[in-house]
Amino acid sequence: MVSDGAWGTFLHRKGLQPGECPEKWCIDRPDDVLDIAKSYISAGADMIETNSFGGSIFKLDHYGLGGKVNEINEAAAKISSMAAGDNQWVIASMGPTGKMTVLGGVTEKDFHNAFRDQAVALEKGGADAICIETMSALDEAVMAIKAAKENTHLEVIATFTFEAGNDGSFNTMMGVSPADAATAAINAGADIIGTNCGNGFRQMIGIVKEMRKISSDIPILVHANAGLPKNVNGVDVFPETPEMMAQLVPEIIRAGANIIGGCCGTTPEHIKAIKAAVENI
Repeated sequence: MVSDGAWGTFLHRKGLQPGECPEKWCIDRPDDVLDIAKSYISAGADMIETNSFGGSIFKLDHYGLGGKVNEINEAAAKISSMAAGDNQWVIASMGPTGKMTVLGGVTEKDFHNAFRDQAVALEKGGADAICIETMSALDEAVMAIKAAKENTHLEVIATFTFEAGNDGSFNTMMGVSPADAATAAINAGADIIGTNCGNGFRQMIGIVKEMRKISSDIPILVHANAGLPKNVNGVDVFPETPEMMAQLVPEIIRAGANIIGGCCGTTPEHIKAIKAAVENI
């Protein structure tokens, strides 16, 4: 199956300014958010995310919007549901809080409560699944999975972001391997596991293979960047064209991926090319 592409990249194209809250567009500029969702459906995506990546109370508090968790997340899910209609699915985005228990000031219960509130609002807005993404720490990811499983009836996806080491191995910023991430997510109750951001398709192949060794049957989702970004005149440029990403689709499927989409730098054109590659297999 094919998922969607980048949202942040699209929002910035539409005028999102540095320091502005992306999620607030769900209530201030819903038509622009809807246009993003529709563009991915038109490109052939079987499922789309929501503009709710930073929709936890921890993230929204930064913008003075802590009291609008329910309103923003419910609106985000409603917008994507309008675009998805009856034939596609909404996998509602929940990203990391930016907090770490190892640094103090936050507990696992705090994580659980924050993700619970976000997940419940996303379900109320019409989401079909929760996509917990860009995770680095196991305790935060596990609490997010449990909060969604215990308080909603939704499918739960959990994806982690990995970085390549000098020895070629992959670990999250907190030192978690793909195998350990997969094991923890499955044990916490995730229905789908995977990896997103940080890498292009070529780097994702090894990560998927490691995760697949942990379970032969759980679905694996991959949201890859359009390659590794290069800074050109102070701007991050993602080098992989739609055709370049599409060429790697057969290999990422052979590695064990079941759902394929994009992250940073990807566009509807990338998703359209990925969809065509999937249909050709």
